[in-house]
Amino acid sequence: MPYAVTHILLTIIAVDLYRDYAAKHRKYFTLNTVFIAGLAGLLPDADIPLTWFLNLILPGSVPLILTHGGITHTLFFGLIFLAPALYFWKNKKHKFAMYFFVTSFGVFLHIFLDYLLGGGMHGGIMFFWPLSTAGFKIHLLNNLGLNDVPQALDALILLAWLYHEEVKHKIKDFF
Repeated sequence: MPYAVTHILLTIIAVDLYRDYAAKHRKYFTLNTVFIAGLAGLLPDADIPLTWFLNLILPGSVPLILTHGGITHTLFFGLIFLAPALYFWKNKKHKFAMYFFVTSFGVFLHIFLDYLLGGGMHGGIMFFWPLSTAGFKIHLLNNLGLNDVPQALDALILLAWLYHEEVKHKIKDFF
């Protein structure tokens, strides 16, 4: 299962790379947009403190769909943020729409990483919820016997990103 830092870093990196190399309208991709994307990369795991809170007030009666890997780890949850993005984009509120687009992207990336590397509810990610509760997973790290990799993954991602930033933006000039 990817750690929280992996979810945040990979979302920030993906959005920033898109901003640097592909975005035609860079003015919509401010540092705030990248920051929001990073937070959104962790958003599906908001079910963890929610479960803790619900267990405090309703011990033993928290619906399974509200526990970790439940509703917040479904495509439906990501679509909740995509709908307002499309609405605001259509109404020419592009900068505000971009916040919802990157939030939706962060949620979808989180779900994909949990599907690929490990995470999700019971049998995996419920891609077709609410139509089906069937879980899908690859859980690559578990299947390859690489259960210790998530501990090093954060550091490797950060080092690669710092190298990219040095080459692209000369970050040593800020020290």
